[in-house]
Amino acid sequence: MSDPSPPGEPVLPVFAPDAQVCGNCKLWRAHSVDHRGWVGPCRLQPNRGLFPPTAPVCDAFAAKGVAVALPRAEPVRARPLKNVAPLLVKKRPEGNATVELGDLKMTREELMEIFLDASGHAEVPLAAKWEGGVIQLIPGKSDLQAKELPINALFHKVVMLRDRLRVLEQKLNAHPKLSDAEKIEMQQYITRCYGSLTTFNILFRDRDDQFVGSKEERGEG
Repeated sequence: MSDPSPPGEPVLPVFAPDAQVCGNCKLWRAHSVDHRGWVGPCRLQPNRGLFPPTAPVCDAFAAKGVAVALPRAEPVRARPLKNVAPLLVKKRPEGNATVELGDLKMTREELMEIFLDASGHAEVPLAAKWEGGVIQLIPGKSDLQAKELPINALFHKVVMLRDRLRVLEQKLNAHPKLSDAEKIEMQQYITRCYGSLTTFNILFRDRDDQFVGSKEERGEG
């Protein structure tokens, strides 16, 4: 067999078939000549760089003339494509449009009031004369200590009760399985609740925020 070495280069060493050196492994290939003589890379371990064929074999040694299966390269995972489609923004409904939530229907303004109340951002102003005031709870027995409750705390609970009654009223009116007669009958109980709470109307600054019961309780003749 002819010498594969280029003219003027050292002769590529040949080893006995049973010699356990990288020069007898089909994974090692001659590459170039340096101060050590012929050097080359390993096809299986390219990270070792260039080394001479006299290097001892590793566990992956494959004698020349024997078939060997090279490990498969790891598949390159494609990067997810960035969405470059234009963002569609839906316009908010104009005016006081009706919003449908399952069986419940209400205006957009009413829905926003419920959201604001649930998040604690509903603004129902207290009448100015009560701001900073307190309610005194004085027990009938003189040896017991009286207690003071800030009017603001009481007012907040009254507003919460009012708003929950309004939601109940809206759900009742929009209920699909109740007849008109049943709705009217139940509505009367809610109206009576409003009437019982009109005592607290003095706390509200704005008349529109107050409880409204029957016409007699509104002061209408």
